[in-house]
Amino acid sequence: MLAVCATPIGNLEDVTLRVLRELGEADVVLCEDTRHTRRLLDRHGIRARLLSYHEHNEAARTAELVPRLEAGERIALVSDAGLPGISDPGGRLIAAALEAGVGVTVLPGASAVETALVAGGLAADRYQFLGFLPRGDRALGKVWEGLAGWPWPAVAFESPRRLPATLRSLATADPERELAVCRELTKRHEEIVRGSAAELADRFAEPPKGEITLVLGPAAGVEPVAPETAVEAVTELVGAGVARRQAASVVARLTGLSRKDLYDTSL
Repeated sequence: MLAVCATPIGNLEDVTLRVLRELGEADVVLCEDTRHTRRLLDRHGIRARLLSYHEHNEAARTAELVPRLEAGERIALVSDAGLPGISDPGGRLIAAALEAGVGVTVLPGASAVETALVAGGLAADRYQFLGFLPRGDRALGKVWEGLAGWPWPAVAFESPRRLPATLRSLATADPERELAVCRELTKRHEEIVRGSAAELADRFAEPPKGEITLVLGPAAGVEPVAPETAVEAVTELVGAGVARRQAASVVARLTGLSRKDLYDTSL
């Protein structure tokens, strides 16, 4: 069995009893940085065999580990923080294990995305996760352009070194966009700074220390489209000769609603 285990995003006490039990009982624990994971295990008095699993050896390790899983080993997979496979290594091994018919279970836990949404005061029924933001003004400009009509919050990860340039880029594109910069979430020096993109670009003119999660508020003046209205739009496109699946995809992209839900409801 492969157990995908969420680990703390900062405070070492933010880990579930189930994850601790799994880490103690696994034949081997896969981790990005063995020194980092060892601190977590030492904090909770767990002895475990650690094996590195990161972006530079993910392919080779996957080929090595799938036969071991098929042979009956119990393997736990962690990343340095949060859930493996979400902007962290792990997706390749999970997919390979499932394809090989190996049991895969996910042990949930702390998430920087949801923590930042709530801490930033911008939580909503729906949001968009952007992962790590791209580098360069042109690539960032495309991201801001894509969010110009987005009526819900969006969450992204950014490095402290690149934060000032990212905020300047957003302030140029949308200076009044509501924003929260969440730094060092759950750690001793946690800081949540809220304001407009222009205000926070001035506030973070120099790179801060620590890990950064950004929460962008909804685009100003853009109201979410009601599901009933979106379904009507799909129906009209189908009536005009557009394939239903394509119509649902177009409307989903424009509204942020589920393509499957739009397709099914429009039938």
